[in-house]
Amino acid sequence: MRDVLQLLEAQQDSMVQDLRTLVEIESPSRNAEQIRKVGDVVEGWMLALGASSERFSSSNGDHRLFRLAGLSDQRVLILSHADTVWELGTLNRLPFRIEEDRAYGPGSYDMKGGIVQAIWALKALQSRGSFPCQIDFLLTSDEEIGSRTSQPLIQELAQGAQAVLVIEPSNPGTHTLKTSRKGVGDFYVTVQGKAAHAGGQPEKGVNAILELAHQVLDVTALAYPPKGTTINVGTVRGGTASNVVPAEAWMHVDLRVTTLDEAQRVEEGMRNLRPFDERARVTVTGGLNRPPFERTEGTSHLFDLARQVAETLGFALREAASGGGSDGNFTASIAPTLDGLGACGDGAHAEHEHVIVSEMPRRAALLAGLLLALHPTEEENVVEEAAPEPEAAEAQVPDPLADAEPADSDHVKSVE
Repeated sequence: MRDVLQLLEAQQDSMVQDLRTLVEIESPSRNAEQIRKVGDVVEGWMLALGASSERFSSSNGDHRLFRLAGLSDQRVLILSHADTVWELGTLNRLPFRIEEDRAYGPGSYDMKGGIVQAIWALKALQSRGSFPCQIDFLLTSDEEIGSRTSQPLIQELAQGAQAVLVIEPSNPGTHTLKTSRKGVGDFYVTVQGKAAHAGGQPEKGVNAILELAHQVLDVTALAYPPKGTTINVGTVRGGTASNVVPAEAWMHVDLRVTTLDEAQRVEEGMRNLRPFDERARVTVTGGLNRPPFERTEGTSHLFDLARQVAETLGFALREAASGGGSDGNFTASIAPTLDGLGACGDGAHAEHEHVIVSEMPRRAALLAGLLLALHPTEEENVVEEAAPEPEAAEAQVPDPLADAEPADSDHVKSVE
């Protein structure tokens, strides 16, 4: 594997140039034309590797599946997405730039850096003569807004896959891989009251905002932090004027859970909300958007292989939980799934978003090595190569509340 790393290190400047190419194509969710441009670039790279290409139409922009044949009939699915949270024109004030060992730019860390690393991992494997197995590389267009149109395709492709490798960024700061993620849900709670003159006949009104205030307390009481269940009332709206008893009010609620049992408990509690004022009407819509990504034996095995590959590359690798969701949440119950195999850096969905340039070759080599380790041959077993002592790292047991970075996706708005 050290030959792969050396090859990739020699191509670091080319990797950065490819990252610039993708970052400078702004691709906000729901902008199908810009997402198409990203897809066209990635398709060009994949066709050059010998992949077939298939498009799945979506109003948000096509999802693209690239398929590479390999020595084994077994199949590995790599998940990526072309959309970002950044609006068109962001580059005017946040241009792509290199400062010391950091490449800045909107979408660089989440997740265009991961796409570039995966492409170069595949190039490195091709340079060795062949791919170890069939590789499905899926590039979706709506991950940042809940994967509504891509979810069925993702779950279909996960069926029968030996492994699902998600090239979302590693956890910020620690660069740990993600072996579990919180489930993500959101709810709208709407209160219908009755309007009246606030001074003349207030008793004839039903104050929807007052009723909503009671509901906020009931909703937040459903949280249970000891089990990692958090609830945030993030948006509240209501009323028309200060002298009118408000007839309508609503709130938008974010839910994060570590287990499906907790998700079901909270959903039941939300459905059972009842008005404090019997004259008011309370309506609840929404629910769980991404199920929890619970750490399974299959995921544990994938991480163990990745850790061994990292050792052959000369560094120590750790795992952790994440408070945010990704498309890996959809596959973790279907096939062994490992997440966080993308870029190292920080600032997802923030103005300081960046990728650590010197880590790009190493993380690309990690992905290439993991694909080889899943299909060892008698001639080469990458996890048994002699290696230099890895960089020290303390052992870590995944903590559902540790390394919680902003969510990688959100149902209605892009909040990481």
